[in-house]
Amino acid sequence: MRQPALVSRLQPFSSTIFAEMTALAVRSGAVNLGQGFPDSDGPPAMLEAAKDALFGGANQYPPGPGRPELRAAIARHRARYGVDYDPDSEILVTAGATEAIAASLLSLTEPGDEVIVIEPYYDSYAAAVALAGATRRTVSLVEDDAGRFALDPDAVRAAITPRTRAILVNSPHNPTGTVFTRTELEALAALCVEHDLIAITDEVYEHLVFDDGEHIPLATLPGMRSRTVSISSAGKSFNCTGWKIGWVCATAELVAAVKASKQFMTFVSGGPLQPAVAYALDHELDWVESLRQSLAAKRDRLSAGLADAGFTVRPCAGTYFVCADIRPLGFTDATELAFQLPERAGVAAVPVKAFTDRTEGWDHLLRFAFCKQDDVLDEGVARLRELG
Repeated sequence: MRQPALVSRLQPFSSTIFAEMTALAVRSGAVNLGQGFPDSDGPPAMLEAAKDALFGGANQYPPGPGRPELRAAIARHRARYGVDYDPDSEILVTAGATEAIAASLLSLTEPGDEVIVIEPYYDSYAAAVALAGATRRTVSLVEDDAGRFALDPDAVRAAITPRTRAILVNSPHNPTGTVFTRTELEALAALCVEHDLIAITDEVYEHLVFDDGEHIPLATLPGMRSRTVSISSAGKSFNCTGWKIGWVCATAELVAAVKASKQFMTFVSGGPLQPAVAYALDHELDWVESLRQSLAAKRDRLSAGLADAGFTVRPCAGTYFVCADIRPLGFTDATELAFQLPERAGVAAVPVKAFTDRTEGWDHLLRFAFCKQDDVLDEGVARLRELG
């Protein structure tokens, strides 16, 4: 019997590198610096708001677009960037950013369309493009003289063809920790306007930018409000990755299109959690600021420890992650080392080339997560020192 077309398209994505590394970490008792989830909870008042909703009757289906108080809070939050959205027609609550991205691609692209994906890319992007039947065209970030992974607008331009429909943009960027500059984003915006492209932006780390850096939503740039699907979520900002409460902000026309797919995926989700996220967006951004400062210190702590263990550490301007070059320790294949590391050193990490189509330039880098307690980071570093 011929293999179903959808199964064939998704066969390369039957497992994720995160699941594999976490399974190895559990099996070997390794310190898990591979998967990017924090090991502490979010603001207590937000958790209380969730409890109040849970015991206050908010346990049935919420409205399809999301609870109105959450959509209103998202609109107020987004207005802080200087861009206004109508909570009734231009905001859609989703089951995390992952569903938002998949629903956007399913709704806004067709088989035969091309989607530009900047690599390294979060692994669900490739699966979502395949699910939509579109074709992925990757453009690699390039390492500059300071070790920063930068966008090459000329490479993006070269990747655009008459079949290009959309571009996926992730900033702050997982896995490299890059935060795109205004100049880089302006170049992307100009290309989108020139070639009539839709931009789908993954901004889940929007609050986790370090060193006086700035997150600039692409939708705020000239010509982009009408062609950008802005996606974010509560998980990274409020240490509640398991809640899976995300959202889409876009024009009413684009939101209606995304909703057409989303409503047949999860329909709705997280009913009693949505009021808590609304509360957090309105009242807990000071807590988020303290989280940002704490993560910046953890980044510095882990980066210094990795350097002391012999790695060459790349700069990180945001997110949960630092990338480290394994070559000074005498290794060349980060994937091979990543699968050995839990048994060999008692630490789990993720090879960056797992997020790429082209391995050249990426096969010597490991991604480490620093969104952990300090004693966990210190234990991981102590074990890695034995590697050399």
